[in-house]
Amino acid sequence: MKKLASLLILVFAFSLTTHAQQKRKRKQKEKLTVEQQATLAVKKMALELELTDAQQRKLTPIITKQISERREQGDKMRKAREEKKKIEATDRYKRANEMLDKRLAFQKEMKSILNAEQFEKFKKLSKKREMGKKRGMKMKKMKKMKELKEKKKEENEDN
Repeated sequence: MKKLASLLILVFAFSLTTHAQQKRKRKQKEKLTVEQQATLAVKKMALELELTDAQQRKLTPIITKQISERREQGDKMRKAREEKKKIEATDRYKRANEMLDKRLAFQKEMKSILNAEQFEKFKKLSKKREMGKKRGMKMKKMKKMKELKEKKKEENEDN
């Protein structure tokens, strides 16, 4: 029994150290510039939606602006998280409202650039991506909950 318990502890410790090392490796990647990200995004859209060169040229500044705004917003959120500030309901509402306004404006711009068939395909792809994000968020939540339960179990076992 003691051997089994010590073996389990050893395996658990080993898995924790490898998991921590994997996180560090992910953070070491260099970020692409806004222009690089925009170019890649436009090229992906060109492949998916069969865009013309003129459409690609029109999309590039729009996508560049969108990516830079997203980065700024992410930096603000990271700073707030580091300072452990709680976001008030009015701020959350304001941010959500701004985000939805930007999405509506982006959709209008896309509608003016794309033809009807391309726009329909764009909407389908957007929905698919959004569903994937939701699924990913659900998985993250489930993973966090599982980790919290395991920590509580360990704390209870120690006491």
